[in-house]
Amino acid sequence: MAILQFLLVIGLGGFTGLLIVKNVNESKQKQRLDEAFYELLETQKSQISLIQLAANARVEAEVAQQYLTRQVKIFSAVLEVDDEGDTFYRFPKLRLPPSSGKEW
Repeated sequence: MAILQFLLVIGLGGFTGLLIVKNVNESKQKQRLDEAFYELLETQKSQISLIQLAANARVEAEVAQQYLTRQVKIFSAVLEVDDEGDTFYRFPKLRLPPSSGKEW
């Protein structure tokens, strides 16, 4: 019986550890996406494509798509297609104060 309890405690501890690791990884991913998103807003004149965001944040395309979809809704971005057929979202212009320290 003691072995069964020990195994249960070990199993619950391992499961809790996995949840913590997953949460930390998601938090780091979110931070990379936030940093990449605002950097792209500034450098790409408020035009962001999915592949740019995924590559810049170094995340899977599906994760970047979910993030970008939320940002599109929040900022009311517009989907556009350029002359080459590439799609991107046009966000409102990012206007930073002249003395901005870019602390994201």
